[in-house]
Amino acid sequence: MNLGKIKLSQLRALVEIATTQNFSEAALELNLSQSTISHSIATLESELGVILVSRGRHGATLTPLGETICTKAQQMLNQLDDIGQLASQARGVDGGQVRVVAFRSMASNVLPSMIAKLHTTYPNIQVTIVEMHELRDLQQALMEGKADIAVAELLPAADFDRLLLFQDPCIGLLPPDCPITTADLGWEHLHTYPLITSVHGSCTLQLNRALKQAVPPIDATYRVSTDTTIVGMVTQGLGIGLLHQLSAYPIPKDVRVVQLPFQLFRDLGVSWPKDALLSPAVYAFLDVVKTLQAETYLATG
Repeated sequence: MNLGKIKLSQLRALVEIATTQNFSEAALELNLSQSTISHSIATLESELGVILVSRGRHGATLTPLGETICTKAQQMLNQLDDIGQLASQARGVDGGQVRVVAFRSMASNVLPSMIAKLHTTYPNIQVTIVEMHELRDLQQALMEGKADIAVAELLPAADFDRLLLFQDPCIGLLPPDCPITTADLGWEHLHTYPLITSVHGSCTLQLNRALKQAVPPIDATYRVSTDTTIVGMVTQGLGIGLLHQLSAYPIPKDVRVVQLPFQLFRDLGVSWPKDALLSPAVYAFLDVVKTLQAETYLATG
């Protein structure tokens, strides 16, 4: 008896015959020919030197010894499945890491729902998040392999694959004691009140261009580094904040959101380098993003 010659395919055939009690049906379930199944069982019996299957006109049944050996064979196949699961975890399907670089607003308002959805299926995937202000910094982190994906304003399509989540409008924030009662600001309001804007981002350039088109051109009174600072200054009555809606969240109760006399949007979503060798964990994350594309992330309360 040479146990080294026994093949897993022979054990699978034995287990399937125990289930179907028929060579033809076992062959169908394993996507093999009946002759292949018959040869596998005959070879297995020859190697072990015992009869495992009783063949008859009404099908095939296992001998008492065959049933005992079948139980052992099933345990071996279960162990093989466990090995496969461990290998999958090592590749990142059920484990692994996703390295994300993101705008602060996306990290606060969008990524939590993505991660929660991801962990319903893949609880062992770890997600690390590094917040950045400038698109060029996110782009550099991806190109240098320091991050897997960016969750922010979409990066250039020439170099990156992208998934659009939504368009984020530029809005105005009015201080608590501001006498403006309309829901839509006019150019006269922007000329009259101090304006607070950000110094970061390509959208800031678009906002500055729009203000320069006013007659006469308008300059912001304050330019600050963070969105939360803009909201804080508005809350203290220092002026009207001009920023993108997602960046303003959470909006204080006494601060009012108004529309601007022009429309500006930025495309927000997920970007990653073209032809990048993504891990299974990253692919799992991207699958979650696709399922959430149609959902609204902004709080409405």
